[in-house]
Amino acid sequence: MAKDKKSGKKSAKKAEAVELIAGPQPVKASKKKKKDVSDKHHGGLETLAKLAEHPLVGDLLAVGALAAVAAIAESGKADPAAVKSANAVKSAGKAAAAAIGARLLKEFAAADASKQNAKA
Repeated sequence: MAKDKKSGKKSAKKAEAVELIAGPQPVKASKKKKKDVSDKHHGGLETLAKLAEHPLVGDLLAVGALAAVAAIAESGKADPAAVKSANAVKSAGKAAAAAIGARLLKEFAAADASKQNAKA
């Protein structure tokens, strides 16, 4: 079933005409090969584990947890049923975030001060 030379030319001209009218056709993406997960190095997991072992991360978690517990205890001081409310949890989250942020700012300020002292 060989094609005629004439019919090949007509179909090429027809394709050119369609392209001129409709614009260029988008190129279809080829199917991507699936990556072999067994050979992949899990560097992200190892990096996360090393980060979790850093003493500053432990300190930040402790500061946040302490602030959250203090906020929950504060909300339950007047009304013990208020400890179970959504507002108590919300205020605990805000307190934890504020405490962690303050601790991070303190660490960055200390690091910046040590850089300034090293330059002098």
